[in-house]
Amino acid sequence: MSLSTIQSVNVENIKLALPLIRHYQEFYKVKDINDKNNQAFFSQFGPDSAHGCQFIISHDGAIAGFATVYFSFASSIIQKVAILNDLYTLPEFRGKGLARQLIEHCRQYAKQHNAARLQWVTATDNKIAQTLYDTLDTQKSQWLFYSYPV
Repeated sequence: MSLSTIQSVNVENIKLALPLIRHYQEFYKVKDINDKNNQAFFSQFGPDSAHGCQFIISHDGAIAGFATVYFSFASSIIQKVAILNDLYTLPEFRGKGLARQLIEHCRQYAKQHNAARLQWVTATDNKIAQTLYDTLDTQKSQWLFYSYPV
């Protein structure tokens, strides 16, 4: 029987998350990946942070994936929302239900922190992830996502 555990990322274990973050950024073709910058950025999210939290999942003792939840607000519903900004599992661990476990963990975390919903975006060509998302009790948005560099 396989065993999976999820833990919050903090200053003691953030180095376990850094290789996963790098893989995630490579997957999304991020330029100039920098572990030092990643450590500084992701250190602001943790179990005691008002900004959100990052989680890592282990499977049979091996670090297998991570998720990051940020908090924001939605004026259309006048409530706090949780944004599942990052979700990644290493390819060799896919198909084992780990991403689903991470999403459910993040959903509970959002609920515990009084968020009205957990929301996220994914690339239109990320069909594998969409296959999972479509099996959840989610609502697919009709909104378009824009990005405007500053």
